[in-house]
Amino acid sequence: MITFAIGLSIVLLFVILFLLFRIGTLASIFRGSSQRAVGTTRTSNRVNSVLFLLFLIVGGAAFAWSFADSWDTMNLPLASVHGEWTDDLFWTTMIVIGVVFVITQILLFYYSYKYQHQDEKRAYYYPHNNKLEIVWTMIPAVVMALLVFGGWKTWTKITSAAPEDAVVIEVMGKQFNWMVRYPGADGQLGVAKHTLIDATNEFGIDFSDPAAMDDFMPMEIHVPKGQPVLFKIRSRDVIHSVFLPHFRVKMDAVPGMPTKFWFVPSKTTDEMRSETGNPDFKYELACTEICGRGHFAMRFILVVDEPEDYQAWLAKQPIFAEQNPEVVAKFSSSFSQQAVAENKTGETAAEVKSEL
Repeated sequence: MITFAIGLSIVLLFVILFLLFRIGTLASIFRGSSQRAVGTTRTSNRVNSVLFLLFLIVGGAAFAWSFADSWDTMNLPLASVHGEWTDDLFWTTMIVIGVVFVITQILLFYYSYKYQHQDEKRAYYYPHNNKLEIVWTMIPAVVMALLVFGGWKTWTKITSAAPEDAVVIEVMGKQFNWMVRYPGADGQLGVAKHTLIDATNEFGIDFSDPAAMDDFMPMEIHVPKGQPVLFKIRSRDVIHSVFLPHFRVKMDAVPGMPTKFWFVPSKTTDEMRSETGNPDFKYELACTEICGRGHFAMRFILVVDEPEDYQAWLAKQPIFAEQNPEVVAKFSSSFSQQAVAENKTGETAAEVKSEL
């Protein structure tokens, strides 16, 4: 907030100075003193050109200070393997673009000073230069092609198929909270259908699928350090977005279009607390897609454990079907009725066949 106030004050100062000089010039013209007006115009040009240089120096210093002051905020500690690839790509792009930006801005403001209006100067007519145009077209094209190729390679690695030993976790967004589901001992998530969603069965799990009988839904996400983790992402209502900044994970949750993202955690929660010096540090899953008035509430805690601690946590998790037998009973009842109906239909068909 202080940085913003200082920057705004500097901008307002430059605007005020500029307006004062313009008012002085216009006042001289309206008074009808052409010679004085010419002198004022020359003075105004000199002042404006100096202000350009001053803005370059002060603005550049303010930018450098702001960048250095915000460095720790911009660069969150890294906690995943692929995050290093993402950060390398980001900073490579930023350095290339940043160098070009700084050079062009310096030239822009310097030339505004150097080539300020002077009566004795005349414009130099320089219509065309094929070599120069080829150079300033080819160099950006080659640089951009290399950046795009590097980005494509990184994106291909990040979005490749998850390893077979990945821990599978379903993440579902809804207004306004996250829900997660783990497979049980069988390692397979049961089938879920939106038509089966109710107040208790919020995932819409189809308990006619045997794989669903050992699924569980914890109140926070736990993952093992050093093992691939696959998020199967979906939304129950509007577009949400899964964002884990320390793991460099971001993927939209889109209604009717399941998405996924896999990563390998490289630092446990305890290790990150030690690194940051914050004993209360927690990894957080946030929503980065404004999804309604309660968007701010879409947070979920993620804990990275050592593999043995993760297995101990896994063993303690209660199974949803065991906690909610009445939900499973609805499916059992419907299956019994369906079986009876099919049996009666079979008997009727047999009777008809015998009569024939």
